[in-house]
Amino acid sequence: MQRPRRGLLCSLPLTCGIRQFDEADRFIRQIAAGRAAWAYQGMSMSTASHAISSSEESKVKTVFRVVSGNFLEMYDFMVYGYYASAIAKTYFPSGSEFASLMLSLSVFGAGFLMRPLGAIVLGAYIDHYGRRKGLILTLGLMALGTLTVASIPGYATIGLLAPVLVLFGRLLQGFSAGVELGGVSVYLSEIATKGHKGFYCAWQSGSQQVAVVFAALLGVMLNKTLPVDQMSAWGWRVPFLIGCLIVPFLFLIRRSLKETEEFSARKHRPGMGEIMKSMAANWVTVLGGMGMVIMTTVSFYMITAYTPTFGKEVLKLSAIDTLVVTVCIGLSNLIWLPLAGALSDRIGRRPVLLAFTALTIVSAYPALQWLVAEPSFARLLTVELWLSFLYGSYNGAMVVALTEVMPVEVRTAGFSLAYSLATTIGGFTPAISTLLIHSTGNKAAPGLFLGVAAICGLIATLVLYRTPESRDQYRSA
Repeated sequence: MQRPRRGLLCSLPLTCGIRQFDEADRFIRQIAAGRAAWAYQGMSMSTASHAISSSEESKVKTVFRVVSGNFLEMYDFMVYGYYASAIAKTYFPSGSEFASLMLSLSVFGAGFLMRPLGAIVLGAYIDHYGRRKGLILTLGLMALGTLTVASIPGYATIGLLAPVLVLFGRLLQGFSAGVELGGVSVYLSEIATKGHKGFYCAWQSGSQQVAVVFAALLGVMLNKTLPVDQMSAWGWRVPFLIGCLIVPFLFLIRRSLKETEEFSARKHRPGMGEIMKSMAANWVTVLGGMGMVIMTTVSFYMITAYTPTFGKEVLKLSAIDTLVVTVCIGLSNLIWLPLAGALSDRIGRRPVLLAFTALTIVSAYPALQWLVAEPSFARLLTVELWLSFLYGSYNGAMVVALTEVMPVEVRTAGFSLAYSLATTIGGFTPAISTLLIHSTGNKAAPGLFLGVAAICGLIATLVLYRTPESRDQYRSA
């Protein structure tokens, strides 16, 4: 029996959220059950509906289980970025406020240096042993890194051991995160219904936006509750500890994941040696994927992790104002990501990728110039929402494109390596932006960096989709 095309999913008002996703999925299955009833004499509509619903677990529940660890990973990264100034004072004291902040942001970026190693080691593990086992392993490593950062005493208590242990925690988080994104994206692409991979894969990034909003709202609440001195002294640890408390719940729901049918049906599962050879043979694809991801990582960390520091330290706005803007960014991203993923399902990945890299190139720096000319909450919100539109629309098509261009036998490892190589650049966006402003005296300099990242994405898209066959190959995947 052929299932009906689920075009309705892509036309839903996605801003209504996950519940509507579930309701639409259930409604479509009922339609399918109704059509099935005509094909089988003597079978009632209710019987057919029950058979279909019992044979396939609700998609939304599966998506929720898969992206739960992705939420924790991004939550940890966002919390560190939001409280970089307080972390600098606690673990990296010096005579220069700029030097302390740079050390703190550099340790934030150091976590990304471990991502390529995690992508290779853990990605090979997932491609050989399965998606489910790998996602549970990465969640455990991530939880250990979070607990390390949350519980370490300050420099005044244990001296140099404090920054060393913070660095270890960040490196462990980076190692696990090296494959978390790839594992989640590949899982979603393999469970997606035909013609809707873009829509499904967009929820990987969607879970990150929920983390952005949750972390920022928590920051707003803490800043309203605690005085500035208490916030700097110990209040910044609260979000990290909350992240630790979430871990048991995430383990519980991720343990119930099932292996994807596509992976289970695969007869040959390559070992580490075969995976390394395959990735070496496909180095152009990996580097092209890295170029596409640079645009994503630079824009994402600029509008999320760096916004509170940029607004407070550069624009001299209040901490609450910058965190409120960050909440709005996360909500905006959550809207544009699935819309762009669904759009790329309909018109192809290439047009969406090219359009939004071009828009970023021509508008990022002028937007930042307009903002810094007269800094205000309204201008910061306007500019960040525009950059959010560019990021969300681009990334909604980029994630699924990256799962499709990678060879199937090394899909997780290849995706994760390309993504991780890019984040070694994008993860340093807060530090690079701070350094550019300090060196040039130009507060809009981060816009130039974002423009360069968009050029990388544009070139990579043209390379990966350079033939007519590659342009049309994934339109109806």
